Amino acid sequence: MSPSRQTSQEPTQPRLGFDNLGLGVGLRAPHFGYLLEHWPTVDWFEIISENYIDSQGRPRYVLDQIAERYPVVMHGVSLSIGSTDPLDYDYLGKLKKLSGEIGACWISDHVCWTGVNGKNTHDLLPIPYNEETVQHVATRVRAVQDFLGQPLVLEDPSSYVTFADSNMTEWEFLTALTQETGCGLLLDVNNVYVSSVNHDFDPVEYIENIPWQNVVQFHLAGHTNMGDYCIDTHDGHVIDPVWQLYKLAHQRTGGVSTLLEWDANIPDFPTMHAEVLKARKLIQGESIASESGDAPADRSGVVVPHPAHHIDHEVG
Repeated sequence: MSPSRQTSQEPTQPRLGFDNLGLGVGLRAPHFGYLLEHWPTVDWFEIISENYIDSQGRPRYVLDQIAERYPVVMHGVSLSIGSTDPLDYDYLGKLKKLSGEIGACWISDHVCWTGVNGKNTHDLLPIPYNEETVQHVATRVRAVQDFLGQPLVLEDPSSYVTFADSNMTEWEFLTALTQETGCGLLLDVNNVYVSSVNHDFDPVEYIENIPWQNVVQFHLAGHTNMGDYCIDTHDGHVIDPVWQLYKLAHQRTGGVSTLLEWDANIPDFPTMHAEVLKARKLIQGESIASESGDAPADRSGVVVPHPAHHIDHEVG
């Protein structure tokens, strides 16, 4: 049995040629069995690209089954668009091949660098925000877009350090990058909140100054409050302040594809899907209450998860 293709949101005009897919969730290995048995009505799925590049066996079988029935978006963590290393055309070729095979709606990654001199740090590292970096990243974005034959979609990162060389805000940098390249933006609303706490800026000012015409997707997620800073852990429910930022972002765009990320302490599929469906209630003016607060966690001595650490969990 195939699921319905009806979306949870009213359709809006495509941005950069990318449709509003509705409310989606990440495709995660713990849910494979449930999905193959129930084929739930879900608007769309997002995959972590690296989990399926060069991957066969059960993960690829499930992905192919999903791609036959649902829209799929590819979200990567290895493009390293901010690095000074040459672009990895072998990796880009694999992205393009997988995208063609599964009919991916678009390909996204992060405004960050992940390594240098051929060494991968397995983390999403921030870049300085200044004109020199704009030009460096824009040159690489244009090259990637030419290779892929479509606009690249880039996500604002969560970050924990800033640079003395930065003389732009993050939203000013993203605006300049979109003006230089025409690329799309994946606005991770939770990342805006996390970075606003870590760097003491106003998240509402950030949201209100994003170039909305280039935003094609939102991310929602939970995070971990460490007391005087936050970590983007994707391990729980979305908190109320993030929902309120999402509501503002939705108003600014008129609605774009929205996806919930939940990558650690992953609940059963109905629980995860129910979390993203709260967005529909919020959009319709209903009140929603977060199922978790933002009290500081007792994490002393415990390593908390980070999104870039989940690449290998689904392969096998």
